Amino acid sequence: MLHGLRCPKLVHVWRPLPTSTWARRRSLLTLAIESSCDDTCVSILSKRSIYSEPNFTKAHLHFNEKITLHNTGKGGIWPPEALNSHQSNLAKLVERSLAFLPEGDQALPERKRLSLQNGGLKEKPDFVSVTRGPGMNQNLATGLNTAKGLATAWQIPLVGVHHMQAHALTPRLVNSMEGSGHNSVKPDFPFLTLLVSGGHTMLLYSRGLVEHEVLASTRDVAVGDELDKCGRIILPQDIQQATPDTAFGKYLSAYAFKTPADFTTWDVPQNRQEEILRCLNKFGWNIKTPMAKNRDLAFAFSGIASQVSRIMHDRTSSEDGASMSEEERNFLARAALGTAFEHLGSRTIIALEKLREQGVEISTLVVSGGVAANDFLRYYLRQMLHMRSFGNVSLVFPSVELCTDNAAMIAWAGMEMFEAGYRTDLGCGPLKKWSMDRHSEDGGILGVSGWLGTDGQCV
Repeated sequence: MLHGLRCPKLVHVWRPLPTSTWARRRSLLTLAIESSCDDTCVSILSKRSIYSEPNFTKAHLHFNEKITLHNTGKGGIWPPEALNSHQSNLAKLVERSLAFLPEGDQALPERKRLSLQNGGLKEKPDFVSVTRGPGMNQNLATGLNTAKGLATAWQIPLVGVHHMQAHALTPRLVNSMEGSGHNSVKPDFPFLTLLVSGGHTMLLYSRGLVEHEVLASTRDVAVGDELDKCGRIILPQDIQQATPDTAFGKYLSAYAFKTPADFTTWDVPQNRQEEILRCLNKFGWNIKTPMAKNRDLAFAFSGIASQVSRIMHDRTSSEDGASMSEEERNFLARAALGTAFEHLGSRTIIALEKLREQGVEISTLVVSGGVAANDFLRYYLRQMLHMRSFGNVSLVFPSVELCTDNAAMIAWAGMEMFEAGYRTDLGCGPLKKWSMDRHSEDGGILGVSGWLGTDGQCV
């Protein structure tokens, strides 16, 4: 199924500048590919900077589309089908994107011209951006090999992007896009990043472009994966069969809360004591928040689905044969979501408190990844920050379409890395695992082999 995420043409909001200033303007153009999981994504992004105004940046998204594998009824992502989807669709999506490259003309240097089969003249990208990892190895390889082919044919550099770094940098893309009303790249470093998706859950202290410290990561499964399991247990079968994919956590939220006004029906704990003391509800059960009795900086979600499963089993196998009522099932959905988000918020608050004790005041919390598209999570975190003396922390979420996997974020991360002087060797391979923390065993973003400097030498 093709999901068009191409941005409408936006009006320039920057003011005309003197000719001498225009001469010092620098523009970059990249084609980006994302294929780490089951989304086949291609994007074309341009960025304009002015040397005399280092904070002046405008990005324009010319093309941003993806094809998502239809997973309903498979119980999750089926790797062979995901790989086949990439192989069937990626080249066609790249071909489609070329028509959206900026128009070229004879004034362009010959090295910047790209002639299409229909005779059209386009501006050739300055480099190709592609997800190198982490992700599913064969899926990554499909995108990486396609990107290598384009870079070789067009004789331009390649930038292999860290998928999670791209998620963390997405708000900086959004802030700099034409039509945003901003003239600078925000948020400024340092900031905290909460990365929440079906495959990852981690809290990062982002000091700089390649300087990220993992403060907390999951000890078992990712929050998105756990909520999908809860959705598979709780959601009625007719709803599950009607969903276009297996992201049941997303549909669980829509089932639990019919409108955003319903969010207030779920109590957000005002302090740690309320997290620990969990009374039985009117149905005679509760779901305990993971790690509520300690202050360890880590996440652990696997117990939530186990508790949900046990509650469902107890209800359906009761002696009187009674099944769970619609009211109780709806409440169980709210409890599963509320418990998971309370755990995320609690660990984030603990991290903020520990940094404050060290004299570090964080002004921005970036929340990115597929689960960041959840409106209830946005409400929940804002409430927790306000109640726990961190109301001054700005909570930044990308737009919903940029929370889930997409190539626009890969394009932007590639832009930032390219401008910082990094290129990727054409002989590089995909990385199934790749840490963002420079203190990790693999050395983080720059610790893996395959990076080149602007001189073409390994770094």
